[in-house]
Amino acid sequence: MKLKNLIYIFVFLLTFSNFGFSKAENLAFIDLNRVFDNSDAGKKIIKQVKEKQKKNSDELKKMQKKFNTDKEKIIAQKNVLSEEEFKSKIIKLENDFKEYNKKIRENNSKLTNFQLKARGQFYNDLTPILESYAKDNSISLILKRENILIGKTTLDISQKILEIFNKKIKTIKVN
Repeated sequence: MKLKNLIYIFVFLLTFSNFGFSKAENLAFIDLNRVFDNSDAGKKIIKQVKEKQKKNSDELKKMQKKFNTDKEKIIAQKNVLSEEEFKSKIIKLENDFKEYNKKIRENNSKLTNFQLKARGQFYNDLTPILESYAKDNSISLILKRENILIGKTTLDISQKILEIFNKKIKTIKVN
């Protein structure tokens, strides 16, 4: 039985080895992250993301500082306040904390949506460049670098595409 399976595998390999799978001159791959991170437009988007993150962080730090100050005040007044007044202030503090958490979620969601839209627009702008490059260089298939285990470095067109992209696309407008 094992010999029979071995013969099938051997015949399968021999059959498909003659169909041009070893030819890779019409294949290429691209590292999209490298193109995005090193392109002028990509760098601008990365800068915008960092600015938004810093703005969000500063805003949340202010909210947290206010929250902590209010908490300390309430704890300090615990013995002076009536039980009802103390409970109402604790409830208000809990609501402020919920609002703080809601703001964190909203900011993270907005930032994630911005990044997704920016990447989407980047890929939309990149696609015609890839199509043109493939047509001009008789490339029948361009793969993502992430999907390749190993390949000749001569098949990597990332740097060439980066240069073309920088010439054609200066900024990416994110809606």
